[in-house]
Amino acid sequence: MPKASKHPAPQPSTRIFVLDTNVLMHDPSSLFRFHEHDIVIPLQVLEELDAAKKGQTEVSRNVRQVSRTLDQLLREAGQDLSEGIALHAVPPPHNVHANRSGGDPRPTGRLYFQTEAVGDSLSQLLPTAKADNTILAVAQQWQNIHAKRQVTLVSKDINLRLKAKVIGLHAEDYTNDQVLDDLALLYSGCSELPEDFWKTHSKGLQSWQENGRTFYAVNGPLVSTWRVNQFVYLPEEGDPEFIVRHIDGEDAELELLHNYREGRKNVWGVHAKNREQNFALHLLLDPEIDFVSLAGAAGTGKTLLTLAAALSQTLDHRLFREIIMTRVTVPLGEDIGFLPGTEEEKMTPWMGALMDNLEALTQGDNHGGHQNSHNTWGDWEKNVTQDLLAKRIKIRSLNFMRGRTFLQRFLILDEAQNLTAKQMRALVTRAGFGTKVVCLGNLAQIDTPYLTETTSGLAYAIERFAGWPHSGHITLARGERSRLAAYAADAL
Repeated sequence: MPKASKHPAPQPSTRIFVLDTNVLMHDPSSLFRFHEHDIVIPLQVLEELDAAKKGQTEVSRNVRQVSRTLDQLLREAGQDLSEGIALHAVPPPHNVHANRSGGDPRPTGRLYFQTEAVGDSLSQLLPTAKADNTILAVAQQWQNIHAKRQVTLVSKDINLRLKAKVIGLHAEDYTNDQVLDDLALLYSGCSELPEDFWKTHSKGLQSWQENGRTFYAVNGPLVSTWRVNQFVYLPEEGDPEFIVRHIDGEDAELELLHNYREGRKNVWGVHAKNREQNFALHLLLDPEIDFVSLAGAAGTGKTLLTLAAALSQTLDHRLFREIIMTRVTVPLGEDIGFLPGTEEEKMTPWMGALMDNLEALTQGDNHGGHQNSHNTWGDWEKNVTQDLLAKRIKIRSLNFMRGRTFLQRFLILDEAQNLTAKQMRALVTRAGFGTKVVCLGNLAQIDTPYLTETTSGLAYAIERFAGWPHSGHITLARGERSRLAAYAADAL
């Protein structure tokens, strides 16, 4: 415990945070994210970190990074730990500054370790032999000693936070990695225009055509709320739809969109079923957009639209050499165990969505806008098409992505809601010249422990890429499956 020392006494307004192990496992830079507040690490946390340091998983790598940071801090502190360790003694990781509101990213608080045995105040309520209860006892001990300062237990474990509150301890989730406070605030990629838009924004209106595309120059107060590559539309169905191409203060350039809903405007025989799908196809087909994120519930057409666009640009227009698809291998139910075969064979069971949509694209009577003379594909045509697709579509595991660079590939990250922000960064940075990255996911179906809608790597990417001239996002809102699936989504 800290003693009276030469260091300035902490102000009562600063807090003491007792960290659970899962916080450090989740974010190895969390030590530097508490600003002016002090941090306490129980010995039990060090024990759990030691047990999890071996392995090649992302958690093991994070644990080793935390251990190296703690070792560096201890070397700077010397032998006397009773006064704590100044957290600014070592430089913070490069990503700490990005989460702060400016200024010096180095924290001014101190780091303390548990240096005394905990009391037995909890022994009658909870067995202190259990790891979580030992951490609770440490937090309670610090609360008793520092009555004038708020002591908070920080944990990603809901049950541990519940137990802390039951015994009178203040507990919080680790929220520093949250992209936004509420999922409703997540960038949707499109915005409905007011009915009087042209009256209020047509001053100095200009229109012109360039390479077969129609542009409009508009001016008004609404422009400042837009982002580049955001879609805007009037409320009436059938009214023109636009994409924002350039913004300068209250001046903007809008491009008139094509309509992929009907007629000869299709992508590998696929028509858009609604407004959001039409927006998605424009993003997927735009050669100037390198990163696309599509979010939406099951059945909204994310995979089908992406595959159709990928096949069209890879096979018909030869913009990409091949299509690479990958996803996080998180099972819906119990794991079925070891899967034999090569990397691609092991990943095949996880790619049911890919196979289902490929079948839909190759078994229809309309492919690439050309009608088959017999209205249905013959077995020979189907087999030839399947063989061709197998050569151009590769299935890869996330486990082997580190260090790779994909050149002139169409890279699809399926089930991206199960990625952490760190994993998302590692995957997107694999893109080489001529590569397009598309992230698909449903933020309501997160299966990874300690991830939420606001901390998911998909939400992280959507917010960080929003407004970049070479990226685009759209949230698909309407399901386009059978009436049974539509009813089940609402009723069950």
